[in-house]
Amino acid sequence: MNTITATEVGQATSLPAAVPVHGLHHFAYRCRDAEETRHFYEDILGLPLFHYIRSDVVPSTGEYCPYVHIFFRMTDGSCLAFFDLGDNVMPAPSPNTPAWVNHIALRVDSVEQLQDMKQRLEGHGIEVLGVTDHRIFRSIYFFDPNGIRLELCAQLAPETQMRAEQQGIHGKIAAWSQEKAERLAGKQGR
Repeated sequence: MNTITATEVGQATSLPAAVPVHGLHHFAYRCRDAEETRHFYEDILGLPLFHYIRSDVVPSTGEYCPYVHIFFRMTDGSCLAFFDLGDNVMPAPSPNTPAWVNHIALRVDSVEQLQDMKQRLEGHGIEVLGVTDHRIFRSIYFFDPNGIRLELCAQLAPETQMRAEQQGIHGKIAAWSQEKAERLAGKQGR
């Protein structure tokens, strides 16, 4: 086993090395209604309903909370999952975060497929923003019936360009952190 030495609160500890993370298994959200959510993700977006769990007890906490947990599978094997807690309550947006920040971005194969999905969504009465050009990919944005913002993306840049754009990325984050610290210090001084 590979180990690394980490310092936390002045003490050195031997920790196992990070293991490879192979991809997303699932991302879970609350939903208002399992059938409404199923219709949107399976019938409109085309993600098959893959798995269903019905329980009255949360396995991780032991808490009593009757729920249904549903999973929609993507072609790479990863899933979007939802909890219907049986109370018809939508997930609440974060009060300190703009609506455009938290979202799930899903990949399609081409700009043509992106445009087809835009037409399909609009045909189902769903408001769609875009096609938006992000230079390395294009995307459309829309909300599911639970108020969750979704993005469909078509990659434009090849892997070689994406690797080239990685160069210096840690320095860019450090520069942003410095800029942010200066801006926040300026606000505190006022």
